Amino acid sequence: MTGISFARTDTSILGRWWWTVDRLTLGAVMLLMGIGIWLTLSASPSVAERIGAGSLHFVHRQMAFAPLTLLIILAVSLIKPVSVRRLAVVGFIASAVLMVLTLFFGPEVKGATRWLMVGGFSLQPSEFIKPTFAVVAAWMFAEHRRQQGFPGNHIAIGLFLLVVALLLLQPDVGMTFVVTVVWGVQFFLAGLPMAFVFILGVAGLALLVVAYFTFDHVASRVDRFLDPSSGDSYQVRKAMEAFHNGGLTGTGPGEGSVKLDLPDAHTDFVFAVAGEEFGVFLCLGLVALFAFIMLRGFARLFHESNMFVMLAACGLLVQFALQAIINMASTLHLMPTKGMTLPFISYGGSSMLGLGLGMGMVLALTRTRMDDGGLS
Repeated sequence: MTGISFARTDTSILGRWWWTVDRLTLGAVMLLMGIGIWLTLSASPSVAERIGAGSLHFVHRQMAFAPLTLLIILAVSLIKPVSVRRLAVVGFIASAVLMVLTLFFGPEVKGATRWLMVGGFSLQPSEFIKPTFAVVAAWMFAEHRRQQGFPGNHIAIGLFLLVVALLLLQPDVGMTFVVTVVWGVQFFLAGLPMAFVFILGVAGLALLVVAYFTFDHVASRVDRFLDPSSGDSYQVRKAMEAFHNGGLTGTGPGEGSVKLDLPDAHTDFVFAVAGEEFGVFLCLGLVALFAFIMLRGFARLFHESNMFVMLAACGLLVQFALQAIINMASTLHLMPTKGMTLPFISYGGSSMLGLGLGMGMVLALTRTRMDDGGLS
C-alpha cells in the first residue's frame, strides 16, 4: 500500500478514495489474506492427497480466489453508502433465491444442503446473505426511526424470519446463530426497549434448546463438548495436540505433523495448524489483527451521525468478529465445534468472496465523508 500515492488535490475517483478510505484496515485485511494463503500452503497438501487430488489443489484454488476477493473489496469500497444499500438489496434477493434453489437442487453433504454446483464451482449462497441481510436490516431499522409510520421494524423482523427459515431448512444452526446475534445487536442499537431485549434473549435461549432436541448433529456436538468420551471428538483432540506441540514458537513452517491426520486442517481447523507450526505468537497475532479490524471500524463510526451507516457497519463488523471468535473458540475446545471458516484464513471460495463483499461494504461505509448526511 505504501507504493501507491495520490496528491491531496487529486479529485479523481481513485484520488478521493485513497484519502478517504481506511488504509490501515485495508492493509490488515490484505495481511490476513496473505497469512491465509501461507497457511493453506502448509495445511492443505496432505488433505488434497487424501482425496486423490494434486498436492497443491487447494493452494491453486485459494490463490485464484484471493485476487478476486481483493478486487471485490476494492471495487465495493469505492462506492457511496447509497450504492452499498442498493447492492445489498440486489445481493439479498439473489442470495435468497439461490438458497431456495439449493434446497431443491443442491447436493446433500453430511446431511446438509447448502451448496449449488455452478460450472464446477461449489457455491454457498448463505455466505452472501449474511452481509447483505445485515445491510438491508440496518436500512429498515434506520428508516423506521427516520420516517414516522414507516413499518421498518416489522419488515426487518419479517426478513429475519425468512432468513432463519431458509438457514434452518438447510440446516445451518451455526450461521443462524451468527445472523441472529448480528440482527439483535442492530435492533438494540436502533432503540429496542430493554424489556424486548430481555424477551429476545429468552427466546434465543429457547431456540437453542429446541435446536438441541430437533437437530441430531447439534445434540451430538453439544454432548461431545460436555463429555468428549460420549462420541467422536477426533478433530478436537488432534487440534489440542497441535497447540500442545507448537508451544510458544511452533515447530516451524511445514514441520507440523497433526495436519497429516486432521481432515479439516485447511478449513475449520486451520487455526490449529497455525498453532502447531508457528506457535502462540502467530495465534495471538491473528487475534490482534481481528480485534484491530473490528475496533478500528468502531472507532471510525464513533462520531457517525447517519443511522443507516452506523447500523450497517456495526452489523458487518460484529458479524466478522463473531465468525472469527466461533472458529477459534471451537478449535480451542471452548465451545461446541461448528463448521465455520476463520475469516480470510480458512480455505473456501464462497466464504472468501462473501467476506470480501462484507469488508468492502465496511470500508465504503467508514470512508471519511464531507457531503450531505453521508449517503450520496
